[in-house]
Amino acid sequence: MYHMIMLVLDDVNQCSTILEAWDAQGVGGITIFESTGMGRVRKLSIRDDIPLMPSLSRLLQTREERHRTLFTVVETEEMVDQIIHVTEEILGNMEEPHNGVIFVLPVSRVVGLHGGQMRAKGGGSSE
Repeated sequence: MYHMIMLVLDDVNQCSTILEAWDAQGVGGITIFESTGMGRVRKLSIRDDIPLMPSLSRLLQTREERHRTLFTVVETEEMVDQIIHVTEEILGNMEEPHNGVIFVLPVSRVVGLHGGQMRAKGGGSSE
C-alpha cells in the first residue's frame, strides 16, 4: 500500500536539510509549498502595531511567520518509518513544541508515480 507523508515544518531554515535527508532515503519526489497555521494568523491579526506601509525588515519578519509543508508518496511502511526517523534526527522529537507536525495518510491509488503506470491498492496495475 502507498502512503502519503506530510510534514508541516515549523523552522523553515531546516527545509533544505530535511529535503536532503528524505532524498538520501530514496524518496523519489517531494512537493513543497509555503503555508501558515491558524495560530500564526491569529497571532498576527490581533496585533494593532502593524503599520499601513510596513518596512522591509517587517516584510522579512512576516516571511519568517510561515511554515513549509512537504509531502511525498512512498510505497512501504518501512519507508514511512525511515522518513519519520530521519526527520526526528534533524528536528528532534515531533511531540516537542515548534518542531512541526508529520502525519501519514493511506493512499489507495497512485497514477504517474512510476512513469505513468497506474497502481491500485495491493500493487496491481490497471490501465
